[in-house]
Amino acid sequence: MPALHRQDRRSFLSQIGNGFGALALSHLLSRDSVGAGLNHPPKVRRIIQLFMTGGASPMDTFDYKPALEKLHGQMIGPKEKPEGFTAPAGAIMKSPFQFAQHGQSGRWVSSVFPEQAKLVDEMAFLMAMQSKTNVHGPGTYMMNSGFLLPGFPCMGAWISYALGSLTDNLPTFVVLPDERGLPYNQRACFSSGFLPAVHQGTVINAASPQPVPDLFASDSFAFANRASDADGLSLLEKINRRHAANNPGDSRLDARIASYELAAKMQLSAPEAFDLSHESESTRAAYGLDNKTTQGFGRRCLLARRLIERGVRFVQLWSGPQGAANNWDNHGNIQTELPPMAASVDKPIATLLRDLKSRGLSEDTLVIWTTEFGRTPFAQGSLGRDHNGGTFVSWLWGAGIKGGVAFGESDEIGYKAAVNKTYCYDLHATVLHLLGIDHEKLTVRQNGIDRRLTDVHGHVIKDVLA
Repeated sequence: MPALHRQDRRSFLSQIGNGFGALALSHLLSRDSVGAGLNHPPKVRRIIQLFMTGGASPMDTFDYKPALEKLHGQMIGPKEKPEGFTAPAGAIMKSPFQFAQHGQSGRWVSSVFPEQAKLVDEMAFLMAMQSKTNVHGPGTYMMNSGFLLPGFPCMGAWISYALGSLTDNLPTFVVLPDERGLPYNQRACFSSGFLPAVHQGTVINAASPQPVPDLFASDSFAFANRASDADGLSLLEKINRRHAANNPGDSRLDARIASYELAAKMQLSAPEAFDLSHESESTRAAYGLDNKTTQGFGRRCLLARRLIERGVRFVQLWSGPQGAANNWDNHGNIQTELPPMAASVDKPIATLLRDLKSRGLSEDTLVIWTTEFGRTPFAQGSLGRDHNGGTFVSWLWGAGIKGGVAFGESDEIGYKAAVNKTYCYDLHATVLHLLGIDHEKLTVRQNGIDRRLTDVHGHVIKDVLA
């Protein structure tokens, strides 16, 4: 397996004492080796994933259910509280939002997403996604790593491990969390698990005046100059060589060396990449940077475009932190809680897709929109909706995707997936396929088991491929 061979060479070169030069050489060798080991020609080279934290309600966004209007107020839900529900199921509740058909495909979209609705003919919808849990933490793990428990690599880490970097000056896998906080499971969502630590996500606070902290020394430290940097790196190289010799197989040192080397390179590349002032006023306005509602997610969308444009392979954007507020976890009142969340992302997402297309980046870029699970068609209290892993919606856009199609259906009331059910395994298998990777062949031996992103499951969803 090429990915396994890469780590062997990398470890060998590091351990024989070639320091930073060895790391750079092994990086180049690994890139060539893995590229030659693709299972088929790729259609995608880079990915932007948009993750809606909290469980975006399908029947209030993309999954129109007219039966809810007919059954509104009826008590036909489960009599006992299902596992993971936070309250017993209430009466059937119709969506408080108007739905309309859009595009030549006639895709139903609610009024909370007016801008995305204009682009449905370019999207492929997965209408019968399912999760194995109704709980945020395990559900978020599952959608990112394919497992309900911590300790497994996320999709971004697997892609970094399998394909390596497209540039030497920026990270391979970048995470842009909500400025109000990290999602459920915190940084474990971006973990490399049992893969070498170098493949974990690089977390960037897009709202900070310095998105990459401590990239440059403070002016108060006059001794921190190029000459002292050289002396420090020379000493660090000696220490690293000694540590590597005494601790063979410890990937944390590799990751530490790589991060130091990358930080040095980012001193030249990162300031320009993260400086949105270089964008025109019209572009900044289109992403919503001039509006309090959209400026946070809009900034992350614009930054994502700039990063993939400069060679970052995988960028993950999060909408909403963990917790009971400012996310998609609408337990209290779907009428008042969902619209502000939808408004914060709708215009930025639509602008991102149009911008990628206008710059020709859609030819090799895939965009994924998803969440950890859906919500119940039954009311929680009087106006909220509870957790529901039974069905939810994801969509794909960009390279290799057949626009204007939908795969799968939920049942009449949107409680369970009914036709062509898909799990995270199928989504992950499809993403890897677009990258030129057979999901069954990307494996790593861990504790006597050949682990993979899709566990022992997963099928490529061919109906959504161009």
